[in-house]
Amino acid sequence: MSGDLEKGMEALTTFKKKVDAVLTTLEGSHASPTKLAAHQISRTSFSAGSAAFPEADGLFAQYHRVHERLTSLSKSLAHQIEAMGIAVHGADIGFDNLDEEMRQRFAAIQSQIQHDSDAAQREKDGKPSQQRADDKSSKEAW
Repeated sequence: MSGDLEKGMEALTTFKKKVDAVLTTLEGSHASPTKLAAHQISRTSFSAGSAAFPEADGLFAQYHRVHERLTSLSKSLAHQIEAMGIAVHGADIGFDNLDEEMRQRFAAIQSQIQHDSDAAQREKDGKPSQQRADDKSSKEAW
């Protein structure tokens, strides 16, 4: 039985290393949230800004929507991979042995993932998105 536990911990450690490598690769790639956010084109790239061109406006709106979703997906993927790494580390050393900073980070990631999931569902249902309480432009908390 003890041998099985050791093999399980070795497997978790190997898995965590793979998760960390995937996260590092994602952050260094063109799919990283930072790089995706930096590659946004303006409306005037489709036609002159003052010219009436509904097709260009529609194309820009769709481009902007897809760009926001890709950026959000990339952030969510990075968060989920990071959370998985923390969870594997916690399983390896025991969740009670995780330092407080890691526990707080894990909780923050879970909260963000849940918020993003709720926002995506509201958008899918055609309901307006809620603003975060720490958003200074918001008058309400969520």
